[in-house]
Amino acid sequence: MRKEIRSVYFDTDLNIEAYSLKGIVQKFPNHFHDYYVIGFIESGKRHLSCKNKSYNIGPGDVTIFNPNDNHTCEQIDNWPLDYRSINIKLDIMKKVVYEITNKDYVPYFTENVLFNSDLINSLGELHRMIVKEEKEFKKEEIFFFVMEQLISEYSDCSRVTNLQESNMQINAICEFLEDNYTRNITLNELSNLTGISKYHLLRSFAKQKGISPYSYLEAIRINEAKKFLEKGFSPVEVALKTGFTDQSHFTNFFKKFIGITPKQYMKIFLVKDEEQLNEK
Repeated sequence: MRKEIRSVYFDTDLNIEAYSLKGIVQKFPNHFHDYYVIGFIESGKRHLSCKNKSYNIGPGDVTIFNPNDNHTCEQIDNWPLDYRSINIKLDIMKKVVYEITNKDYVPYFTENVLFNSDLINSLGELHRMIVKEEKEFKKEEIFFFVMEQLISEYSDCSRVTNLQESNMQINAICEFLEDNYTRNITLNELSNLTGISKYHLLRSFAKQKGISPYSYLEAIRINEAKKFLEKGFSPVEVALKTGFTDQSHFTNFFKKFIGITPKQYMKIFLVKDEEQLNEK
């Protein structure tokens, strides 16, 4: 059996993350991110579900997830997954779009899967240069050319301000979960907040968001945990700050969703800070 290798890198020139997952057989549960994810498969095949649509994806296919796009994937054959991605936060994407279009907005990508995409080679080269920590301007050039093609061919400018339309009750639930993610929340609270029954609430939320309220809460906790880890907080501290019962629960949960441990994720930002200090 192949050994799993899970690595994450941060490029200080582009201010984006790069993920590398090799030999993975893990199923990733239904979740979302608060940033854009542009990924591609080196080897292996996966069954992907995203926003209530299903795809079988493999080598040569590109995946694109907007912030809040719920998705899950699992193995569909006996071959482990080798997967690469670049992750772009909203504020960075906004700057990139302005550079390319001279307009102030964030894009909504309408296609979650690009089959047999001609972007594969460029994305692979960009990912390799980030991993190798190369500094030449070719890396930035590739990045902007890739983003220009994605934005011009696969984004919808009419959906730039609200990435996922929903009604007032669902918005109220989302805001409540985002403001109270550190504590124990009950379904009764959400029902009282919206004035609708618990069952109707669950069905309506899942229909509009593609994910259950509790899974939405889990994703918020993981996304907030990443921010604390980036600032140098220890996994023990982060577990307490984000509503997890203990560090072990937090570590297992983080790895299930992100693919690496909190300590591995924190390490790349500690290395980055040390390098910046050495340069001064």
